[in-house]
Amino acid sequence: MQMKTIYTSFEDAVKNIQDGSTLMVGGFGLVGIPENLILALVDLGVKHLTVISNNCGVDDWGLGLLLKNKQIDKMIGSYVGENKEFERQVLAGELEVELTPQGTLAERIRAGGAGIPAFYTPAGVGTPVAESGEIRVFHDKEYLLQTALKADFSLIRAAVGVCRKFSLQQDGEKF
Repeated sequence: MQMKTIYTSFEDAVKNIQDGSTLMVGGFGLVGIPENLILALVDLGVKHLTVISNNCGVDDWGLGLLLKNKQIDKMIGSYVGENKEFERQVLAGELEVELTPQGTLAERIRAGGAGIPAFYTPAGVGTPVAESGEIRVFHDKEYLLQTALKADFSLIRAAVGVCRKFSLQQDGEKF
């Protein structure tokens, strides 16, 4: 039996996150965000992160702190919010943003966890979201292809957490 790693500090929990990592970060706005893990990432100073989260916090808290330090290169989320630094970086071409409808974002994350590489949804058809996507018609209705989202690390707020590492294999491909 393999021993589970027990982290005794927030800094210890994020120490393996490296430059260029993709992170899924829990929370909705500022509610339920893993604020202490985010602060530990600020101190760690990792750069070129891709962050998948509902939004990017506010200017001086949450993911906004990573943004302020220019640690995030790409943000995948469903809400832009009131973050002025976010707006400034987007308009200056310093931050890549992929906006996704809230339900589609949740389904993309679920699909990634289930080993489903992509799925079709009617959400976004006829909008700028669909401009570069693949559209197919099923039963006389248009659907947009959305790819699954996967991350190197997930940060959540919890009192106690257990992580079970497993490997799913389908048709010779590991997920």
